[in-house]
Amino acid sequence: MAKQSKKQDERPLNVLVVDDSAVMRQAMLMLLPKAGNMEVTVAADPVIAQEKIKKNRPDVILLDLEMPRMDGLTFLKKQMAEDPIPVVVCSTLAHTDAAVKALAEGATEVIAKPEIGLRGFLEDSAILIVDTIHAAAGARIKGRPKNKVTYTAPQEIVRPKEKHTADVVLPKTKPALGITTEKVIAIGASTGGTEALTQILTKMPPDAPGIVIVQHMPEKFTAAFAERIDGLCRIKVKEAETGDRVTPGKALIAPGNRHTIVERSGAQYHVTVKDGPLVSRHRPSVDVLFRSVAQVAGRNAVGVILTGMGDDGSKGMLEMKENGAYNIAQDEKTSVVFGMPKEAINIGAVDEVIPLHEMAETITKRAKTRPAVRR
Repeated sequence: MAKQSKKQDERPLNVLVVDDSAVMRQAMLMLLPKAGNMEVTVAADPVIAQEKIKKNRPDVILLDLEMPRMDGLTFLKKQMAEDPIPVVVCSTLAHTDAAVKALAEGATEVIAKPEIGLRGFLEDSAILIVDTIHAAAGARIKGRPKNKVTYTAPQEIVRPKEKHTADVVLPKTKPALGITTEKVIAIGASTGGTEALTQILTKMPPDAPGIVIVQHMPEKFTAAFAERIDGLCRIKVKEAETGDRVTPGKALIAPGNRHTIVERSGAQYHVTVKDGPLVSRHRPSVDVLFRSVAQVAGRNAVGVILTGMGDDGSKGMLEMKENGAYNIAQDEKTSVVFGMPKEAINIGAVDEVIPLHEMAETITKRAKTRPAVRR
């Protein structure tokens, strides 16, 4: 029985690509099977996709938003209402409110597709696409239990020879000295994080300590996300820019494709947005943010790691704890993907593990009860 169960769990991952671009469909037919245990079917529009789903239900849908006969957002709404399936949006509209709405309607992740140079993008972004589909396949989708399909790591796609650490962006240094009463909340998230962040930030009080966030998102998408969530919150939410101060009642979201670090001038904290290599396979990287907070805030900080695939943030969170910060992780039950919190917990970087619905209150309490210390 054990052998039969393992064989069933390791069946090929069935991916349906719904895109009116013939280049995109052909590229995915070639790329994804090379990524390991995947079978790919394609549909030129959502109407064709609906018929194919009836005959062979996929494990993951890779979905464009602009298509003939039915737009991707309408298709997504219908699919989530009738039969929730993990959906990854890959669209040129990734930086618009349409992508934000797609996440709100149940899409697991968004990938930005360029308007030109698609073939080159697909070749350069193979790892990103494969990893994102992997995360979606194991994600918890509202209305359905967690997908049990396992995934075989890519064999033929060339991966970076090494996974860079935060050292390539921000060298590790001794904690800064000085006195400040300001507090910093540093949050890291990936797959499922937009919904988690929405739940947390909409519950934060107007006088909440300053917040800096890294959410793995495409370039330009973070601005649309920040603008939308700002309208729902009692605190100010904006995409981070170099020089922005970290102050009570404000949340800064790292822009896509740029690292964001926290620095200190006197008793005040501010952020710097900068270029640099991928760290832990991401840019922005949670590890980079957390290291910067560890170095300039230490005991004046609270670290939070939310749902997401991989281990980005775990090492930085451990540095935060070693420098006196209080760290919180989202629990497995409420995480869409329990990768990032699990890694941080496993290496001893976490002080408290709690469900998502308790996050806002707990974060605020821990931050406000942290004694002001000499740094």
